[in-house]
Amino acid sequence: MSSTPHEEEDFAPTTTPGYKPTAAKTVDEYAQLDANDESLARWKASLGIVPGAAVAAGEGPKVTVLTLELASPTLPAGKHLSLNIQDPEQLVNVKKNPITIKEGVEYNVRISFKVNHSIISGVRYMQVVKRSGVRVDKMEQMLGSYGPHPKGEAYIKNFDPEESPSGMLARTGTYNVRSRVVDDDGEVYADWDWSFKLAKEW
Repeated sequence: MSSTPHEEEDFAPTTTPGYKPTAAKTVDEYAQLDANDESLARWKASLGIVPGAAVAAGEGPKVTVLTLELASPTLPAGKHLSLNIQDPEQLVNVKKNPITIKEGVEYNVRISFKVNHSIISGVRYMQVVKRSGVRVDKMEQMLGSYGPHPKGEAYIKNFDPEESPSGMLARTGTYNVRSRVVDDDGEVYADWDWSFKLAKEW
């Protein structure tokens, strides 16, 4: 998916003064790192890093983003707003038929993803929302650090709650969103477009 220089500016990550990402390491390198540090050993175990354990070869993408969901306590029973990022047809359809979000309610974005190999750190989810080509919102949320799930299962990350806009002006037109999962080194793991509109009801 190509981007203009201006669009890339929209996705410039927030930086912390003085912070410099460390060089990427393999799972084996992490396993051997400070082997006698007990707290580090617990952290590595939480990522599924065990010294001497067999590690899958690093082929294909490090991360596969599976779904993006919108969750809200105000959603009617049985209603589920989920977008399968791996389904190109669904991604095309959601641009033609935007997701409907009720105005003035609390909701949060949730994504599920798999870490296929290696350790990911400094990975963040970003989304830029535009209406009529003008940026109206930008969200940036850290995913954290993860290794491949020991059972091959997906991770689910819930982001901070937000409140959807309200009022007649907010309900006019469609909001176009570009979402991206990227790390500190600028490696993009997923990049997709989707749309939503605001209404009085879900």
